[in-house]
Amino acid sequence: MKILLLGKHGQLGWELQRTLGTLGEIIALDMPEIDFSQPDSIPDLMQDIHPQVIVNATAYTAVDRAESEPKLAMTINGIAPGILASQAAQINAALIHYSTDYVFDGMKGTPYQESDLPNPLNFYGESKLRGERAIQQIDVAYLILRTSWVYSLRGESFVNKVLKWSRKQDTLRIVSDQIANPTWARMLAEATSQLIAKAGDDIQAWIYNKRGLYHLAGSGYASRLEWAKAILKNDPLKDKRLSQNVIPAKTIDFPTPAQRPLFSALNCDLFKETFNLCLPPWEKALELAMTNNHKSTEF
Repeated sequence: MKILLLGKHGQLGWELQRTLGTLGEIIALDMPEIDFSQPDSIPDLMQDIHPQVIVNATAYTAVDRAESEPKLAMTINGIAPGILASQAAQINAALIHYSTDYVFDGMKGTPYQESDLPNPLNFYGESKLRGERAIQQIDVAYLILRTSWVYSLRGESFVNKVLKWSRKQDTLRIVSDQIANPTWARMLAEATSQLIAKAGDDIQAWIYNKRGLYHLAGSGYASRLEWAKAILKNDPLKDKRLSQNVIPAKTIDFPTPAQRPLFSALNCDLFKETFNLCLPPWEKALELAMTNNHKSTEF
């Protein structure tokens, strides 16, 4: 099986490159080999590589900056996925694409299902929703996996930010009114790989039969405050910490260019029922992530 992974340098892409490698030949690309800000380059790339599976982990993820760069965000998140889906259909390939809980406005009050009506509050969410709909308009074997609060122990994830703040501040103020599903990138990558493995030899037909939009995120949900407390509880280097107190704050206390949904937790039952797969409780995944990574990570 030939798998094309796009976005290998991102949090999720980095993990996907390591989990997908057991399934066959993997071609992993990122900037400058593939540039979604120039989507006209996609067709030639697809024809040259001719993969059986395309896993798209490329995205414009700077939520606040998207408010001032709407054209770039829309090109990468909204236009390029549709071109990718069209090319996948032409070469008879399957497409797996990731989206976000930020397509919702957070007003429902209970975890969102796939059938709930999106209503993004910010341009990032709007661009990701446009990408979903662009893919859905193409007759192709596709899976769109909406996820939430993806983190790793690499880069500027919320986990690393909390740990860094805790080494510099006596007291941390963390918002308590934003609630979603913390999702470890490695678990999301492993679930994707298991999904592909289940398909067997004719992955295009298998995914075409199950094509659609699914929610896939860490089981259970938490506020950012609860998440931050769990991060500090699992901190492997507690002796380096200055912070002794974590106190609640409100989203309005930290004005940002982009408005965030307050309750965007995802209900992932449909994915579990369809594929007999699910991600573990977010608390357990966080514990595993921090235990597995502390020896090689400087917080």
